[in-house]
Amino acid sequence: MTTAPTTAAAAPVVTVRDLHKSFGSNAVLRGIDLEVTPGEVVCVIGPSGSGKSTLLRCVNQLESATSGTVTVLGAEITDPDINIDVVRQHVGMVFQQFNLFTHQTVLENCTVAQRKVLKRSKKKATEVALENLARVGLADRGDSHPTQLSGGQQQRVAIARALSMNPSLMLFDEPTSALDPELVGDVLTVMRDLAEQGMTMIVVTHEMAFAREVADRVVFMDGGVVVESGPPEQVIGAPREARTRAFLDRVLNPTHSGTGTAPDASPETTGTV
Repeated sequence: MTTAPTTAAAAPVVTVRDLHKSFGSNAVLRGIDLEVTPGEVVCVIGPSGSGKSTLLRCVNQLESATSGTVTVLGAEITDPDINIDVVRQHVGMVFQQFNLFTHQTVLENCTVAQRKVLKRSKKKATEVALENLARVGLADRGDSHPTQLSGGQQQRVAIARALSMNPSLMLFDEPTSALDPELVGDVLTVMRDLAEQGMTMIVVTHEMAFAREVADRVVFMDGGVVVESGPPEQVIGAPREARTRAFLDRVLNPTHSGTGTAPDASPETTGTV
């Protein structure tokens, strides 16, 4: 299967069925089922090592499933014959560590994929990039290099770069975890605006206030399985499962854990879990 993905309005944007992923003898995902509908914002929460980032990476085929199926925009990306590059043209991903090209300007970061992948002219790519930099509040920083920007600004550039490819789906992997607390708000504001504009989003996050406010659905993972899933007022406000309640108690009341830190603060997103 090598055709471009379909975007039928009624069809799910993402369908995950019985997804398993192991790294050697370490089973990280143990049978995940998930469906994301057009325009839906799904926030995935859970302790470090629960498999959240691995799930997200499997949705973009940055990790290959051990078994099970993942369908994105009508294309089964777990099919060994899939042209994954065609599918990825429709999927934007924002990482914890920005992943910008430091030797390029902000504008160049936002135009290079447009020109190479979408074959846009330099003029059109620049026009689209400037529009998206304006969306994230950085219209005046096109000539800057990433090293001249704060972490929060770099993350907003990464979002603008992803948006410049006109994605149908946005994936966010702990986008605020590497930021100083005072820089988090601007990034979350951009993501909130995207949600209000109807962008389909899967967000791995430890920002409970954001998940409560913006998510249509919250998925709580632990031990490589989905423990609980539902609207934020249920999963965060009145969790049914003991594991969910224990996690939220540690996150929302960190002094109760004895360490003073939330369990999600470790670098899950830097590797394979």
